[in-house]
Amino acid sequence: MIRLDAKRPARFCDGFTRRDFLHAGTLSLLGLGLPELFAARQARCADPSRDVNCILIFLVGGPSHIDTWDPKPHAPEEVRGPFKPIRTKVPGIHVTEIFPRLARYTDKISLIRSVYHTATAVHDTGHQLMQTGRLFSGGIQYPHVGCILSYLRGPKGAIPPHVLMPKPIGPTGGNMPHGQDAGYLGRAYDPFVLNADPNDPNYRVRDLLPPEYVSAVRVRRRRRLRELVEQSLRGFEASPQAKQYDDAFRQAYTLMTSREAREAFDIHKEPDSVRDRYGRTRFGQCCLLARRLIERGVRFVTINMFETVFNEVTWDIHGSRPFTDILQMKDEVAPNFDRAFTTLIEELVERGLYENTMVIAMGEFGRTPKINPAGGRDHHPGVWTILLGGGPLRGGVVVGESDELGYVPKSRPVTPAEVVATILAGLGFDVHHELPGPQSRPIPLVDYNVQPIRELL
Repeated sequence: MIRLDAKRPARFCDGFTRRDFLHAGTLSLLGLGLPELFAARQARCADPSRDVNCILIFLVGGPSHIDTWDPKPHAPEEVRGPFKPIRTKVPGIHVTEIFPRLARYTDKISLIRSVYHTATAVHDTGHQLMQTGRLFSGGIQYPHVGCILSYLRGPKGAIPPHVLMPKPIGPTGGNMPHGQDAGYLGRAYDPFVLNADPNDPNYRVRDLLPPEYVSAVRVRRRRRLRELVEQSLRGFEASPQAKQYDDAFRQAYTLMTSREAREAFDIHKEPDSVRDRYGRTRFGQCCLLARRLIERGVRFVTINMFETVFNEVTWDIHGSRPFTDILQMKDEVAPNFDRAFTTLIEELVERGLYENTMVIAMGEFGRTPKINPAGGRDHHPGVWTILLGGGPLRGGVVVGESDELGYVPKSRPVTPAEVVATILAGLGFDVHHELPGPQSRPIPLVDYNVQPIRELL
């Protein structure tokens, strides 16, 4: 039975609590069920004056904080690593020498150097925590922060509200969900997945173009067949599952036939000089496409820099095959990120988009302070660094610090849930607004004891 008068107070963004309602049955007498109640309150949970977008870059593999944005030049040699710190545009902030372009943009972004979690040190748990604010348990899969935005604000016209590119995170060793879909909100709020490499000369988004052999007549016939099937399943038609199916079908059909959507995804319309500016890599062109989509009405873009950690040069620098060593990060991974990330910020600023677009780059954990015998570093969720800026987020700020060896937070420890809460607050949401979870059980966007990072807002 659903109880709305639970002992724990649950604050709605308009000030009401569950105690303001006696029973779910009372609502039904008024012709108002829980789904309608939640829907009626969705619009109230957001600040209507703040229409902020977000580009979330997920650095799959987990960058080494010591070798990137939290150098330890005074630590022992086996800890400090091969890269020297360099000064940045903001006095007192240093990064390592493999990010020369980023050093010129620290006034535009901030660093959190004290992110940590205490869950198992595998990639999948970090993916869940950093993108949803929670660890999946009890059969509940929580929604990605971009899917929450899709649910609460919806699309602008035919353009999908949340796009994930180039593909969802694949195998990373834990065989668990990665937290990149809508979870309990339902598939209608999943991101639109690009499933294509925008750096491929033959790039096209197949889901936006009906196959050439499917004529308009055949599309009409299929829709008629669907109608006949629905007529024979009237009981199912009245169910929430059927409504989700209808909504998903309508969204997919609108998207597939929209000239506006096809044009937004057409990266070939960008001049070669702009494409070269980002770098002719999969990640570079994803960053360019993200700018293009935000410019045309997409609210949230998730970019996976890598899809897996196996047999690919990534941030996962264990040092032995099938992984990467530290020097490969200098030669391939860091230059790719440094060029594309800073160009994205440059273009957003030049086009007047940075003021209402947050840009966040984060991984699932850090790396062990001590270099292992294979010449790499292993998983370490004890502390790591993330980058964020744009929109309402302040630039040039460092939140927290790690200890002298980069092993644990020394000050202002920050949890993944606080990071997610900060993103949600930046988007203009009340972070404790409740969503209808499984069996319509109210679940807040983040846990009630979690608050956004006020130093950044």
